[in-house]
This record gives sequence, C-alpha cells and structure tokens, in this order.
Amino acid sequence: MAASPTNPYSEAGVDTAAGDLAVELMKSSVRATHGPEVLGGVGGFAGLFDASALRDFRRPLLATSTDGVGTKVAIAQAIDKHDTIGQDLVGMVVDDIVVVGAKPLFMTDYIACGKVFPQRIADIVRGIAEACSATGTALVGGETAEHPGLLGPRDYDVAGAATGVVEADAILGADRVQDGDVVIAIASSGLHSNGYSLVRHIITGAGISYGDNAADLGTTWGEALLEPTRLYTLPLLRLIDAIPGGVHALSHVTGGGIAANLARVLPQGSWAEVDRSTWSPSPVFRVLSDIAGSTLESAEGTWNLGIGFLAVVAAEKKDAALAALGSQSLHAWQVGTVHFEGAGFGARPAGEFEQGAKGVDGGAVRLVGAYADGVN
Repeated sequence: MAASPTNPYSEAGVDTAAGDLAVELMKSSVRATHGPEVLGGVGGFAGLFDASALRDFRRPLLATSTDGVGTKVAIAQAIDKHDTIGQDLVGMVVDDIVVVGAKPLFMTDYIACGKVFPQRIADIVRGIAEACSATGTALVGGETAEHPGLLGPRDYDVAGAATGVVEADAILGADRVQDGDVVIAIASSGLHSNGYSLVRHIITGAGISYGDNAADLGTTWGEALLEPTRLYTLPLLRLIDAIPGGVHALSHVTGGGIAANLARVLPQGSWAEVDRSTWSPSPVFRVLSDIAGSTLESAEGTWNLGIGFLAVVAAEKKDAALAALGSQSLHAWQVGTVHFEGAGFGARPAGEFEQGAKGVDGGAVRLVGAYADGVN
C-alpha cells in the first residue's frame, strides 16, 4: 500500500488545521462585536466597516492607535491563563484613542505564536472581543500567525490597531488647557500592562513562583499580576458629554508613568505638581517595592502606581466631573492644578520636572509630597 502523502508545511511545523479550528472557536465572540456597520463577517481578507455615518460630521478626523501588551504575556503563558490578555490589549490600544476625544469605530488584532493551540487562541480573542464590546468597538479582523523556530511552541505575542473618529473642533489636547485647570486622577485596576519587565525581574530575583500564594494580595502571584487593565473609553466619552467643553485634555498613564504622560498633554510654559498625599498606591505596588527593597518613588517612571488616567478639567467643572465619574463607579480625585508661568503664580518652582516626554515638548510635571498610608 502506498504511503499517504505528507504535508510539507506540517512537517515544517505549521498546522493549518489547528488555525482553522481556532477561527471556528472564536467566531461567535467576534460576531458579538459587530453592529450593522460591519460587513462581510469573519474570515475575509479585509474587514469592512460602513463609514456612511461620517457624513453627519462637519469635519471628521480619524484617530488611530496601535500597541501590544508587552511581557505581561509571559505570566499568562507561565500559568496557562489567557482569557484576560485580550482586555489588556484593548485597554492599551482603544484607550489611547479616547485621549483626543475620539469615539472608537473598529479594531484589528494580530497574534504570533510558535504553535497554534486552538482553545488558547480562542481564549485570547474572546477576551479581545468582550473588551471591544465594552468600549463600543467592532472587532472587524485579525490574524493568527504560526512561527515555528522563531517562537517556542508555547510562546506568543499579541498586538492590535484601532481607528476612531472625532470632530475637528472637538479634539482634546494641550491647546485647550488653561491656567487654573484641575488635574483629576482616575484609579487604575492595578499594574495594567506596563512595567512587567521590572515585575518579572523582582519576582524572579526573590525566587517566587507565579503559583505561590501572595498573602498580601489575596490570591496567587500569577492571578494578581494578571489583573486585567481597566477600560476607560466609554466612561470618558460620557464624561465629555456630561460637561460640554469642560474636559480640556486627557492622559493615559502607560509607559513612562504619571508625570511623563501628563506632561505630554500640557502646553509649553505650563506646569503642574501632582500631590502624592492625595492617594495611596494599590497593595500590589507596595508589596513589589517591599520585595525589591526599593521605594515607590523609584518606580514612578515605570508603573502607574494606582492612576490609570488623568483628566485636565476646567476648575468650575471639577465637581461635576467627579460626580460624573463616580456615577460610573470610577474612583476619581483631584491631584493637582495646572499653572502657566507668569499667570498669577509666576515662575515655575525650582527643582526637577518631567518635560519633553516621548518627543512631545509639552508642559512640566513633577510629583511632590509623600504617599498616603493605607488604601484609598
């Protein structure tokens, strides 16, 4: 009897059948994000989105963002839990779009792996799809690529890109910020998706396994460190609508920390001091710092330390903004005030400030005081 013909691609390590099964497993999750604007369903070469609604805009501007999750995926791989990484990805991508005041329209994702495990891929995509639904974003396409030899059999990475729209005269940013504006902090859910190379370095150096119990955090280390990124898009869009003209700028606190990211959305010649005494960083930050034998202040350029977003709001709208955020179960509080040099407060105080972060020559920001004790 003649031997069955072999599949050279399979012999090279690529399992197309597993890829097809992964697509079948994720279809229902992806379809759940589709409104009538999405055409063509799942599996096409390109996703189609009906942009007819843009004709109702006076001058629609498209906003786009792309990002990944970073080395947080290494922890998901270590404990074989993959259903939260998708929310992290959407948080990193879609929540960047709302910074300019844009409403997200659609997103695509990309998963590169050493070997396709269909259920694992489906778990990742289900997390992406559920988070897309929670932000009002259609997941219109994606790609899963198998790279044997480049990635280990159980290794993967995720990335995504999203597009949103905003009226040209409604863009938020530094040009709207005024002297006396209030800086409002919105609490994070934990580490979000930044600074995990430092996290993993601390955990490895301490000889801790991700399966070990983290008594101070009430769960295992792996579960605690995979706490998904909080999603801010819809609450912030509602805030913008609730106080028309009152939100002047937004800042997503990601890589670089609080000061650097706030400085990016303030105008040149302005400065702000963020008062540490107004909040207490979440236990996960304190426990990691204690294990490392370092201070919370030393991690300010790496972790969000309990602040996921910052809103720069007109002073007279502060109370309304806090009420609008609170009504959506978001813990928010004032951390500072924006000042302009020569506008009542004179020159910027002496000392070091963060300025010019990520290529943006914006305002100057620094953290002052000592962190509050206990939990907010």
